[in-house]
Amino acid sequence: MPRTALLVSTALCAALLTPAAVSRAAAAADPAPTPVDRFEGEVPFASQPAEGIFTWGSDNDDPPQLALTARPDAPEGEHVLSGTYDISGYGGFTHDFAATEPAHDWSAHQGIRFWWDGRNTGKATNFEIKDGGANGEASELWTTSFTDDFTGWKQIEIPFTNFVYRTDYQPVGGIDHVLGLTQMWGYAVTLPVGLKGQFAMDDVELYGKADQSLRASVTTDSAVYPVKEGGTATVKVTVATTGSAPIDDPVTVAYTSEGGTAAAGKDYTPVSGTLTFPAGTASGTTRTVTVRTLRDKAAESAETIPLKLTVTGAKAPAETPQVVIDAHGLPYLDSKLPVKKRVADLLKRMSLEEKAGQMTQAERGGIGTGADIAAYDLGSLLSGGGSTPTPNTAAAWAKMIDSFQLRAQATRFQIPLIYGVDAVHGHNNLAGATIMPHNIGIGATRDPQLAQKTGAVTASEVRATGVPWDFAPCLCVTRDERWGRSYESFGEDPALVQSMETMIQGLQGAANGSQLKDDDKVLATAKHFVGDGGTAYGSSTTGTYTIDQGVTTVTRQQLEAIHLAPYRTAVDRGIGTVMPSYSSLDIVGDGLGPVKMHARADMINGVLKKRMGFDGFVISDWNAIDQLPGDYAAHVDTAVNVGVDMMMVPYSYKDFTSTLIAEVKAGHVTQQRIDDAVSRVLTQKFRLGLFEKPYADTSNASKIGSTSHRAVARQAAAESQVLLKNTGGVLPLKKNQKVYVAGSNADDLGNQTGGWTITWQGASGTDTTGTTILQGMRNAGGNVTYSKDASAPTGGYDVGVVVVGETPYAEGVGDVGNGNDLTLTPADQAAVDKVCAAMKCAVLIVSGRPQLIGDRLPKIDALVASWLPGTEGDGVADVLYGKRSFTGQLPVTWPKSEAQLPINVGDTTYDPQFPYGWGLTTLTKTPTGGTSALRALEAAAAKTRSAATGTALVTRARLLVQQRIGRNITAAASKPFADADHLLLTGQYAAAVKKLEEAYRAA
Repeated sequence: MPRTALLVSTALCAALLTPAAVSRAAAAADPAPTPVDRFEGEVPFASQPAEGIFTWGSDNDDPPQLALTARPDAPEGEHVLSGTYDISGYGGFTHDFAATEPAHDWSAHQGIRFWWDGRNTGKATNFEIKDGGANGEASELWTTSFTDDFTGWKQIEIPFTNFVYRTDYQPVGGIDHVLGLTQMWGYAVTLPVGLKGQFAMDDVELYGKADQSLRASVTTDSAVYPVKEGGTATVKVTVATTGSAPIDDPVTVAYTSEGGTAAAGKDYTPVSGTLTFPAGTASGTTRTVTVRTLRDKAAESAETIPLKLTVTGAKAPAETPQVVIDAHGLPYLDSKLPVKKRVADLLKRMSLEEKAGQMTQAERGGIGTGADIAAYDLGSLLSGGGSTPTPNTAAAWAKMIDSFQLRAQATRFQIPLIYGVDAVHGHNNLAGATIMPHNIGIGATRDPQLAQKTGAVTASEVRATGVPWDFAPCLCVTRDERWGRSYESFGEDPALVQSMETMIQGLQGAANGSQLKDDDKVLATAKHFVGDGGTAYGSSTTGTYTIDQGVTTVTRQQLEAIHLAPYRTAVDRGIGTVMPSYSSLDIVGDGLGPVKMHARADMINGVLKKRMGFDGFVISDWNAIDQLPGDYAAHVDTAVNVGVDMMMVPYSYKDFTSTLIAEVKAGHVTQQRIDDAVSRVLTQKFRLGLFEKPYADTSNASKIGSTSHRAVARQAAAESQVLLKNTGGVLPLKKNQKVYVAGSNADDLGNQTGGWTITWQGASGTDTTGTTILQGMRNAGGNVTYSKDASAPTGGYDVGVVVVGETPYAEGVGDVGNGNDLTLTPADQAAVDKVCAAMKCAVLIVSGRPQLIGDRLPKIDALVASWLPGTEGDGVADVLYGKRSFTGQLPVTWPKSEAQLPINVGDTTYDPQFPYGWGLTTLTKTPTGGTSALRALEAAAAKTRSAATGTALVTRARLLVQQRIGRNITAAASKPFADADHLLLTGQYAAAVKKLEEAYRAA
């Protein structure tokens, strides 16, 4: 029946009622429906910041095609929303209210409804609503579905009580897990996958009167109440309403202690009764229930006492709260015992299911409120890149992680979680944290002590938010700058990478692990084992990636010398965990061909654990086992049996644990292997002191982003700057000079910090606290005028500074050939051309890898490789204005063209734009002399046994040779020059000077 006919029928019925009946009906009537979308053109096709309807999908083909179509059978008005779709991944459409307008209040209604033109496909269509947050794309998602099992128009009514919190994805990681309905931003429809179809929709509206069970809810102040044996737990029961209005009708809460593993009368005094909240009770009113536990003399594991709540008149808590009598008297709880004994005692008590849980790591966004932590005995959680609490503050991080640790207290042995994050250049997921230069910049400093300091600052800020585990440092040896992870490497020379591994001590402290329990230390991770930096261009099979996750083909000697060397150092330094690479390893002559690293027993069990003696645990990369051949059971068997001890299975943790348990029972994985893996995990948890202090120690929270921490980052930014060219002494600048500043990266903190900053890929703009290079120059007292695109007049200036380079990316998304190249953008090229044609100019390249600039090099007076300096642009300004000298050296070879790649120190053919190790200085006194001076330096270097003296002698020789070479960098000079830096890093000081003599003669 058309809607108009329905309205007429309603009017006729009303006319037949008596006045009294009409009055009674009106009092009980639902509020009038509130339109959301009529599809008559009142809402346009548009996306934020405008209000509108827009489509989306997993690739270019997946977004549906939408139109407002006139149809005579439209349930309401004259038009409907119609569309066609053919979705392989995911796709659908959204109506978001404008970001600049207030959200809508839907709390007075029972639910949302709409007309759908059924095609009887039998497929489910997901429908979600957007609650709270800053706007529709930063809200909390609540979802349900309906099935297209009908033909023609049907009105779909969905009570708000049918919506559940979406657990597979939340744009801001979730907010409060409460469907408030007072700040609604619209809805979204996800269309069926694998079906080519059409749809039509009309008249989205809110209907009905909200019942109190939707507006009012009963909550407890916690889901878990740990208490020492003999103690009393107090459970607070609160009634609250949407909008904080008093309740209209009484709410009763009947409670009783029943079930669980604790015995009533023996372990606790049973309780039962009823709490009553009369009509008119204020929202937020709390009553309490106390549960008294009883003491005996036995040593016991933890015991649970569920408190069952039966609620009338309001929505009941999502979970039954549990009182937990703490485990006590067992040897593994004795902090005075050696860790090895504690591990052995705990291990022998655990079930297979509990052991499988310890080998499992889930993503925080995948576990909802955290009940699955106890249900699956999970051993670990992580925050992937950009997975943060709301708000993204240190206090919110600590509160979130404490809430997860509390859940672990409901398990039999109360084994604490180990929470991990990718803090790869500072606590980079946390807004306001101190962001260091990326590793490529740290490698440019050639300063191991500074590398250790940056690790120490990172550890302090990470641990202060409750996180005891950092997936850093990356020990890859980058061999091809087309790789999107180049900036995560300290450099192309394994000796340079090894020298920077002092960062491990900054993160972990002493190599024996004795400082791991300190409030400013974290467990570190060496990644990605092994050869991730050596993958061949074009070998990746992951989506559109070109080199990341590809194949590294090496001889066994190359594998040992280049890629394995940093891991030997890491193990010697006591690294706590190691993460295998997504990439494949193909060792020439072994007959195996390319094998995924997560499947290489020879490397993980053989080389890492047996030969190198690694006693920590191996953690997989994100869903990496899914890339292994065979079915899921084969994935699990393979990874566990080759030596991976914990699986990062962010959203598939249930499948992993059940599969692992089944595979052990089937005999495909031995109990001995499980015990080895779990022992390794438990050992690190004991070393971290998590059994004694599972909750966040926030005593260092005030130091996050502090002046002292930023001073370390500022020093690192300054020392990372590599002066490649400096004709006529353009740098350092003088404060009395009029400086014209231009370029896309002069005043963009997001570009300056790069990927892995606040989000996985990073973003241009300002998402955290810091100082841009432009602001740093102003802070230094410079007389600065800024024109981003160099459109402002260029006359009357003494010198120009053009800051150009890349925008943020991470991993394979940043691979060259995957929408990226190594050339400056047209806008940056134009800025360089205009400024350098008008005045003396210095060009700073802010990037994660070298940029091809040879065609413009003759026009540029000074060139600086600024890398990705982090939040402290003041550090860059320090060297620009001479507060600090330029001392940085190239950690990678700077190529002349992309055709040269890969190009690395030690190559037989080597003709770069700038060689590995190159770096001019602005020290007041530059060494002078010729071959006789170099011979004298070589003789002195041959006699020294001091690393500091040897380094100083080679540095003096290097600066002397650089002065000789000047702008005439030839292949004949470049090769020995680069080789000299490698020799220096390996402690061969005299040989290094000898190579520099060779470079001097070739210049």
